[in-house]
Amino acid sequence: MSKLLRKQAKKAGLPPGSLVYTGEKVDEKVSISIIEYDEQHFQEREIASFDECLLLKNKPGVTWIKVDGIHAVENLQKLGDCFKLHPLVLEDILNTDQRPKIEDFDDYIYIVLRLINYAADNELSSEQISLILGSNFLISFQESDGAVFAPVLERLRTSKGRIRKTGADYLAYALMDLIVDNYFVVLEKFGEAIEYLEEEVVKQPTPGTLRDIHRFKYDMILLRKSVWPLREVIARLDRRESDLIQEATGIYFKDVYDHTIIAIDNIETYRDILSGMLDIYLSSISNRLNEVMKVLTVIATIFMPLTFLAGVWGMNFKYMPELNWIWGYPAALSLMIVIALCMVRYFRRKKWI
Repeated sequence: MSKLLRKQAKKAGLPPGSLVYTGEKVDEKVSISIIEYDEQHFQEREIASFDECLLLKNKPGVTWIKVDGIHAVENLQKLGDCFKLHPLVLEDILNTDQRPKIEDFDDYIYIVLRLINYAADNELSSEQISLILGSNFLISFQESDGAVFAPVLERLRTSKGRIRKTGADYLAYALMDLIVDNYFVVLEKFGEAIEYLEEEVVKQPTPGTLRDIHRFKYDMILLRKSVWPLREVIARLDRRESDLIQEATGIYFKDVYDHTIIAIDNIETYRDILSGMLDIYLSSISNRLNEVMKVLTVIATIFMPLTFLAGVWGMNFKYMPELNWIWGYPAALSLMIVIALCMVRYFRRKKWI
């Protein structure tokens, strides 16, 4: 449940625009990478702080400021002062529980996305990615130092494709497309786990199976919260409501929009499968209980007349004719065996056993 609902007590009572980091405490150092490129040139370097950010403004080509780690509030404040970012934008960057959204501030566009990772222990983790798109720059904020943007960096280094020939809006598309494609990687692993769980539910459900079903249902809710609002974000970019989005880039955002719709459809399909799986689990448990009760009932029914006969001959009245009969004991046992076999045959003809 902590993955779905995060505490916001740190910001209670503070005025709007207060810069408070609401994510988990981290000890990692903030990494700031500067990637400058155009069709002919490429330069990549790291800086220690945003003190030299004024040198990054209004440079020819495209400048990508890649920030890994947002817990250093002072650095973020310097960046906001340098690029004239609204205080509410800085507040949203530090508030790591934002839903995917887009805000147009004329000079720049602020975009929030959710990066979903599937860990080795079958646990989902959600991370906030913030993008600030300007006319010739892009600033990306990631909570941790991850390698999710490594494919885009490699394309920039090798000048593969058309990314070095286009502007900052195409770079924003490339990063968003990478995040959306990562959803399919997560969903594919989810599909394999759900397929295995479905076989387990049908063949041999256990209490652990029920826990796995509920865990997957929570993960589906997390995925839905991360992907569903993204549809409107990309739709606005596709409509090119801002002059920062070139007409040639719009078709690429349309492609990302189609991928988002497919991801949403897959999530809804998996949610329906998990809901049906829970019903199958309850039915399987009920059927197993019914089988056990049927066996016990058959055994009790077979022994019921035998118990009656044993009770009759066990009353020990003085004048019972069978007490002095030499064949009384074997005759009584034979009668009990015949009755039991007849009842078993009758149950099998009725297909009760």
